[in-house]
Amino acid sequence: MTEYEAVFFDIGGVIVSLPSIRQGYVDFLREFATERDLDPEPALETWRERLGEHFKSAEGTEYMSAAEGYHKAFQAIVDADLDRDDWEPGFKAATKAAMETEPNVVETIQALDDAGVYLGIVSDIDTREAHRMLDQFGIDDAFDGVTTSEAVGYKKPDQRMFEDALGKADIDPATGLMIGDRYDHDMQGGTEAGLDTVAYNGTAFERAAEVGRDGHRVVGDDAIDYAIEDHRTVLEIVGVE
Repeated sequence: MTEYEAVFFDIGGVIVSLPSIRQGYVDFLREFATERDLDPEPALETWRERLGEHFKSAEGTEYMSAAEGYHKAFQAIVDADLDRDDWEPGFKAATKAAMETEPNVVETIQALDDAGVYLGIVSDIDTREAHRMLDQFGIDDAFDGVTTSEAVGYKKPDQRMFEDALGKADIDPATGLMIGDRYDHDMQGGTEAGLDTVAYNGTAFERAAEVGRDGHRVVGDDAIDYAIEDHRTVLEIVGVE
């Protein structure tokens, strides 16, 4: 059995619940639109479309700042220029109020940290947003290294993301685990980097379910090593009691 020295986490869908993030967006957008005498539902649709256009304008695995995309999207709603102060404070407050973690993930991260396991983040996110989310749940200090797409300039599965994370950790990739929810970004990207992978949620877990597993071990897919439904299973995989 591999002795794992490091565990790398994605954030959205793995540490933080994606539905809770989206609910925070919706809560604030409805308030933002109503205050401006706009119909909330069309405003929400306009916001989503403009944000989608922003991210789709990237070339290949190039990363586009989410904060910049949000700003463009709010300006599209009102069809006018806005200062960031017109939307950012309320947006952050609403997302903070709605945000929830995935079950048992905080306790798992704390147990890994207490056991001296190297903890890293590898996430397609803005850097300030990554730390804001982790700090909200009291786990920012548990992470030894944080790799974000904003800092690197590229999205997973671009190997520059994993090279940055592994460089900070200074470990043999074979002794590291990558926990993610996206098959192509996290599972395939992590495998290419030499990491063992753990499917949790999303297309990663769906793929693991399709090919089958023996306990936590996935059989029939070279890009996924483990599939879990409860983060506490990571402690068993790593050997932390």
